[in-house]
Amino acid sequence: MNDDSAEIGPIDYLVLEFPGSRMTGEGLPALVDLVDRGLIRILDLRFVKKELDGSVTAVEIGDLTGDGHLDLAVFEGASSGLLGDDDIDEAGSVLSPGSSAGLLVYENTWAAPFATAMRRSGAQLVASGRIPVQAVLDALESAEARDAEAP
Repeated sequence: MNDDSAEIGPIDYLVLEFPGSRMTGEGLPALVDLVDRGLIRILDLRFVKKELDGSVTAVEIGDLTGDGHLDLAVFEGASSGLLGDDDIDEAGSVLSPGSSAGLLVYENTWAAPFATAMRRSGAQLVASGRIPVQAVLDALESAEARDAEAP
C-alpha cells in the first residue's frame, strides 16, 4: 500500500429508515454540504424498500417518489462496490413493512490524517462505537438535575 492509498479515514455506514416510505429530501442539502466541505466522502448510497408482504427490493437513485420533487441525481454513481445484495437484505430485515431506507457508506475524510498517523505509528483500532443521541440527552438532563439539587 503506497502513501497515497494509505491516507484513508474511518469508514462508517448508516441505515436510515423512512416510515411509510415518506422521504422529504430535507437532509439532502446537509449531506451535500458535508461532501462539499470535504468532511466526508460518499462511497456508496443505495435505497431499499420493504413491501407490505415483507419482500425487499433495491430502488434506483433518482426520483424515488415518482412525483418529480425528490431529485437524488447528484448521488448517482455513488457506488464503490462495498454494499452487496447481502447488505441490502440485512438492511431490509430491520425495516418495517411499507418503509424505505437509505444505506450510506462514507469515509470520514476529516479524520484521515489522524488515522494515517496512528497506523504509521503502529496503533490499531480495537474498538469503536456510537453513543445514541437520546442517551447523551438523558445523561445531560440527569447531570443538570443533580447540579440543580446540589447545595
